Amino acid sequence: MAIRGILFDKDGTIIDYERTWIPINREVALFAAGGDARLAERLLSAGGHDPLTDAVTPGSALAAGSLEDIAGVFAACLGDRVPDNLAEGIDRIFREGGARYSHLIDGASAAMAALHKRGYRLGIATNDTIGGLEASLARHDGVLDLCEFVAGCDSGHGAKPEPGMVTAFARAVGLTPVEIAVVGDAVHDLEMGHRAGVGLKVAVLSGTGRHADLAPWADVVLESLRELPAVLES
Repeated sequence: MAIRGILFDKDGTIIDYERTWIPINREVALFAAGGDARLAERLLSAGGHDPLTDAVTPGSALAAGSLEDIAGVFAACLGDRVPDNLAEGIDRIFREGGARYSHLIDGASAAMAALHKRGYRLGIATNDTIGGLEASLARHDGVLDLCEFVAGCDSGHGAKPEPGMVTAFARAVGLTPVEIAVVGDAVHDLEMGHRAGVGLKVAVLSGTGRHADLAPWADVVLESLRELPAVLES
């Protein structure tokens, strides 16, 4: 059956992870640490972000986790120093940081526009919150307008790698999962697609994921989203 709908991950797929999230991760860790710089470095490390090199471990909480995943990792490190408003504060910084720092992957917007023009039904599914999704993409004219469906970890469909966001997208646009392609830079994205029974799982190497980790889960591995229109045409 032909692919008629495409569900994109956000960070590392549409949004440039390094340029956008490195400063946000640092702000979130410093907030959770109550301004203690050394403790903030410990929180970054626990979340998968090396505070010395800014390398982020694929599949870690800060690379692919939901708000609850990140708050849980931080809370486990903080013990009795957990702020009362930890999850709410992380969400606020994510939204504010997304609006301030977000950069698109080169060519991502043009690729999405080309796919939309060809008649593909487009959606975005992220382990960020829906507020964070909207904050980070609203500044980029036209991206959200191309999509008929957007969902975050708090939209009521579950978080990745659960299949709920795929089934919700399929229902919203009137397609079956086998008519849908999932595109993402993390194993979470591809596992979500696998569990939902999608027709095509596309890995991109523009985020934190590595080829060796993604390839076993993917039907095709691309350098970035900008290659997708040519692949689907062929």
